Amino acid sequence: MMSLYTRRLWRNRIGITLSMLAMSVGLVALLWILWTLFSKGFAVLSWDLFTQDTPAPSSDGGGLRNAIVGSGLILLFSMLISTPVGILAGIYLAEFGRVSKFASLTRFMTDIMLSAPSIVIGLFVYALFVATTGGFSGWAGSLALSLIAIPVVVRTTENMLKLVPTSLREAAFAVGAPRWQVSLKVTLRAVKSGVVTGVLLAMARITGETAPLLFTALNNQFFSTNMAKPMANLPVVIYQFALSPFDNWVNLAWGGALLIAFLVLAVNVGVRVVFRNKDKR
Repeated sequence: MMSLYTRRLWRNRIGITLSMLAMSVGLVALLWILWTLFSKGFAVLSWDLFTQDTPAPSSDGGGLRNAIVGSGLILLFSMLISTPVGILAGIYLAEFGRVSKFASLTRFMTDIMLSAPSIVIGLFVYALFVATTGGFSGWAGSLALSLIAIPVVVRTTENMLKLVPTSLREAAFAVGAPRWQVSLKVTLRAVKSGVVTGVLLAMARITGETAPLLFTALNNQFFSTNMAKPMANLPVVIYQFALSPFDNWVNLAWGGALLIAFLVLAVNVGVRVVFRNKDKR
């Protein structure tokens, strides 16, 4: 009869084997997706992709200049909105309102927004902003993306500030610093690398969002930097071109998907490298 130790040993081996198989399946699927993306995307990369605008239906050539610029502007303004709001809200939750009812309500709403589907946020901004102002715009797209990024920044900032030792705050209070200076110049500065990491991860989170932009910024075939009008952006262009019957548009969709993948990978790898260097110090 098999001993207790032998049974545990076999159970452990079976568990590790199943875990390795599950990890292998995930890695194979990821590598397959990346291989398809890179093989089809690299074939489209050219100077025209960055210097020409999206082409008309059934026409040859063209690029994604208007979509790249539009995505950059929408992403820039969304981060300009979400970064200060998220950081200040995180400071309040960690430093001023740890046990207050308003802080508990804010944490509850933040958790809901973190788990809310992006299309719901897009519909909310459409009803609140687009339908009332009478048109799609880049500002509406930035607002929708900022609502997705804010909860990420809030939770990251709060969690990082909670890691600051209480003794550091007490030392700052002991020299006569007011509470707002302790929060901004002592505790926030002590975890600035973690807060920056949260901001960058929030940016990576919203880079490829399509559904909110379909209801807010929509699209524009022409080059435009007017944020008050419909604006071209990579996610919507990829969505529309990938479903089109024109081979030229499908190829441009692969090129746009590769650009977004490059940006997200660069942000994530950069965050990990910076974090690793900070840990070594």
